[in-house]
Amino acid sequence: MRLPVYSVALVVSVLTSFTAVAQQAGLQGRVREAGTNLPVAGCEVYVRGSRQIARTDSAGLFTIARLPAGRQQLQLSSIGHEPLKTEIDLPADGSIVDFTLARRERQLKEVVVAAPQGRFGPQRLREVEGTAIFAAKKSDVIVPDNLVANLATNNARQVYARVAGLNIWESDQGGLQLSIGGRGLDPNRTSNFNVRQNNYDISADALGYPESYYTPPVEAIKRIQLVRGAASLQYGTQFGGLLNFELRAPEPDQTVSVVSRQTVGSYGFFNSFNSVSGTVKKLSYYAFAQYKRGDGWRPNSHFDAKTAYADVRYQFTENFKVGAQVTHMDYLAQQPGGLSDAQYAADARQSNRERNWFAVEWNLFNLSADWKLTPQSNLNVLGFGLRATRKSLGFRPNQVALPDNDTYLRDLITGEFQNYGVEARYLNRYALGSGSKSGVLLLGARYYHGYNHSVQGFGPAGRGADFRFVGPEGVTFANGFSDFEFPNQNVAAFAENIFYLSDQVSLTPGVRYEYIRTTSRGSYGTVIRDNAGNIDAITQTNEQRLSPRGFVLGGIGISYKPVETREFYGNISQNYRSITFSDMRIANPSAVIDPNLQDERGFSADLGLRGEQGQWLTYDVSLFALQYGNRIGEVQTYDAADRVLRRRSNVGRALILGVESYAEVDLLRALRPTVEPGRWSVATFGNLALIRGRYTQSEIVGVKGNQVEFVPDVNLKAGARTGYGPFKGSIQFTHLSKQYSDATNAEQGGISAVVGRIPAYSVLDASVSWERRWLKLEGSVNNLAGAVYFTRRATGYPGPGILPSDGRSFFLTAAVKW
Repeated sequence: MRLPVYSVALVVSVLTSFTAVAQQAGLQGRVREAGTNLPVAGCEVYVRGSRQIARTDSAGLFTIARLPAGRQQLQLSSIGHEPLKTEIDLPADGSIVDFTLARRERQLKEVVVAAPQGRFGPQRLREVEGTAIFAAKKSDVIVPDNLVANLATNNARQVYARVAGLNIWESDQGGLQLSIGGRGLDPNRTSNFNVRQNNYDISADALGYPESYYTPPVEAIKRIQLVRGAASLQYGTQFGGLLNFELRAPEPDQTVSVVSRQTVGSYGFFNSFNSVSGTVKKLSYYAFAQYKRGDGWRPNSHFDAKTAYADVRYQFTENFKVGAQVTHMDYLAQQPGGLSDAQYAADARQSNRERNWFAVEWNLFNLSADWKLTPQSNLNVLGFGLRATRKSLGFRPNQVALPDNDTYLRDLITGEFQNYGVEARYLNRYALGSGSKSGVLLLGARYYHGYNHSVQGFGPAGRGADFRFVGPEGVTFANGFSDFEFPNQNVAAFAENIFYLSDQVSLTPGVRYEYIRTTSRGSYGTVIRDNAGNIDAITQTNEQRLSPRGFVLGGIGISYKPVETREFYGNISQNYRSITFSDMRIANPSAVIDPNLQDERGFSADLGLRGEQGQWLTYDVSLFALQYGNRIGEVQTYDAADRVLRRRSNVGRALILGVESYAEVDLLRALRPTVEPGRWSVATFGNLALIRGRYTQSEIVGVKGNQVEFVPDVNLKAGARTGYGPFKGSIQFTHLSKQYSDATNAEQGGISAVVGRIPAYSVLDASVSWERRWLKLEGSVNNLAGAVYFTRRATGYPGPGILPSDGRSFFLTAAVKW
């Protein structure tokens, strides 16, 4: 039987269509660096004769769909590597094709590829960055540009939402000070982390007084790097690890680039951030100025802050560059004081303190030099310094509900800080024998000199911010009842090495030697007051201490990567924290300090799994253990007049165990992994920390078995982000279960309210943004549901007592860039 002509044509057409479909194939590839075998992220892969361009992810993987079968010509291009042109035959079995790029050994002018961010939220530090090693360490990288959040107020609850397990204190509307902790670390001014800006110290004194009164504006930050306790071998001895603010760098391809951001908000908030940046031949620069003010959610909460920064760099040769940075910050803030439990229950917005003030002036200096000695080795030298003051003035009796009036003299504490140091790092990549495997060696040394002059006395009776010492009747020495100098010296040397045992396994041991010499000399007075706050008597005592000590810390980490997109990691590191100057001598009407305080010692360990699945999922799940020996803490006690006090001493040994988990899902890519999402984007994230902290040993009655302070059992943060073209929106939920502020697990703080339970709380935040070319508009609502809660019972300034967190507040930002 013969088929009609049109039937034959139809059959041929159908077969041709099926053949064309069958001849369509896809290419999956992986790009690695020659010599190191590390994945190359951000490499552009171009198929000649088509318009398809792919870009590798953090694991070096890329996918190009719908390619005609047969031989294809590819071009691969990556900053820092030699370009590669090659031909391949598309594999029929869909296997992954490997490509290798040679590292470009000469210094070229930076090329900036502008493209939409494929991911937002945290990233992870590479095994080696600059002259630092982060292999097998638990790390997070926050890119503020990827967030839809309120950046003008430095809102830590939003900025650090994707970092699991952080405990954040919220004390002021303007975000003037950052107070974060975790795993049982006291969040007060982030004093348990080594806090740096562009890799140099910014705290008052890295060892003697490691509190950070200065926090750079989030609008000026390029990346926030946070590494947990195992970072101590490179960056110090502290239990928390490293917190480094990497500020924006000069624009490499523009002579002048200007950014201006203006924000208004509830309760008189105003923020103006302006920056200029560029490169002229070998000279590059970046500078910003910020002015911020507000009246606060509670009465007597006005603040006024100014920050300025300048960064100048000069590229002498391809292999040698230098830079200089200067930072200035000053602010004056009125402190509304703390509340008792009864006051907070009656009205969380009330304030009975009109005369409490806090002033800070911070000046940072940094000189840096970078040498590329060989293609495999680098040397970095940092010289840094600090000149700063902090002044606190106010009426702060043990009874926080006691009314204030202009007749009482106020407590005045001043601190002057003059520190300088130098740190050198040498990093070398080397080959092991004749094989292709390489190792990475890091050697470093540090010298640090600190000087702190602290005076505590009486300030004038009045309402203004008058930071003058006055002498009441009965005071016959100095201008007050405490005048101390705290000079100290610190010398350290450290080494770490990555040993690549195979393609999948690496081992990173490290060691650090630390020599600390702290001195305390001066005089202090004991002030005896009656229940009304009147001075009954003052005595004077001269005191001098010298405490030299040296010790060695060790640690080791291991990494196993069965595939490029999945890593099992583990590490353990010894930790150490010396007693601070405020532990040595400070007068506080609601506190007493054990004169026999000892340094803390212990260890921190992590065991986790992290990685990516396709381009739709990123995750990090880990177990951790933190052990404190001689943990310094506070217990509730009473004086002879039966007044509630807190006693600061070595409470005992504590063990904190927990699981920290984080995951982020690109929902559109998860539902349709082979289809580009287009203009829509929908993603969600969540991090959950379940922690158990208990005192395992203590000589203080009633402490053993108690919950460690600042450890909520449940710490949950979750949110979602959606966008369509230039529009983006985000919503975020935060929940922390109850926690305690002292080792006795006191439920109520009595008349002082400095110890007691911090109840569980939940907060909701929402933000939106719209961007078109040079203009960007942002809006946010913090504490959308208007929750009434608090995160902190302050022991001194800005309390003492309960410090309520802000209620619902609105913010609008207009930003331009040209």
